[in-house]
Amino acid sequence: MMLQPAQWRERQQAHEAAIDERVSARQHRRSRGLTHPVWDFLFDYYPVRVSHLRRWHPGLGITLADPGQTSPHRGWAGYRSDGGAVYCDSTSYVAKHHTMLAGIDSLLAAARNQPARFDCFGLHEWAMVYRTDQPRHDLPLRLGHAGTDAVVDAHRLRCTHFDAYRFFTPAARPLNLTVLTRGTQTEHEQCGCLHATMDLYKWCLKMGPLVPGELLLAAFDLAVECRRLDMEASPYDCRSYGLGVVAIETAEGKAEYVRRQRELARQGEAIRDRLRRILAAATIE
Repeated sequence: MMLQPAQWRERQQAHEAAIDERVSARQHRRSRGLTHPVWDFLFDYYPVRVSHLRRWHPGLGITLADPGQTSPHRGWAGYRSDGGAVYCDSTSYVAKHHTMLAGIDSLLAAARNQPARFDCFGLHEWAMVYRTDQPRHDLPLRLGHAGTDAVVDAHRLRCTHFDAYRFFTPAARPLNLTVLTRGTQTEHEQCGCLHATMDLYKWCLKMGPLVPGELLLAAFDLAVECRRLDMEASPYDCRSYGLGVVAIETAEGKAEYVRRQRELARQGEAIRDRLRRILAAATIE
């Protein structure tokens, strides 16, 4: 499919405006040396330059008509120009990043193929502050230290996501149902996991020019909602930052968490499946 200059420039400008809207608060804070304990996670844990986020990619299989040879894509990694046309050079991109892309595909497949689980209740954040006086975030604990520890003691930790588990306190790790390692990550990854859904944004970033801009935006917006639930269900009191409370220590809170978790996982399935189709089309084996 070929997009004419007017078509792709319109999409490019819309993407840039959408990103600017989403990052304006972050940029404002950074210019003043301020931080945000909730939303900065999306830019620090998933490190990316705003200038790179603003780059609109048409995606695999889309050619940009560029008779005037003015497209910025000509100077970006992962693209090839052919006279008056520019397109993603998937062959060279895959060859250069094959190990990374194959790893992404393995995790996406694992998450999709294993049964979704909705019985963790977001306790990973609680496990990260269990029996420690050094919380990960500069936020008050809603139930205090003793109350937070009591919630963990009253539940069985069932985390399946290594990149959450690795931040558990030493006292919390033995309480998890499963010992997780990087090497066994694909054995436990499953699509019900809030962080596995949030990581779809990371995979979009890492897949670079293979992923169309609108899919990146969808993954970013989904990651925002995952982060919202993550922190509302956490032991932290985030109400001063405009967030609510999902009191997972109660039956009502658990029910709300699972309801929202299921909906986020449902939205993530569509993005995950599309990423896998892109990788298949790019001949990742």
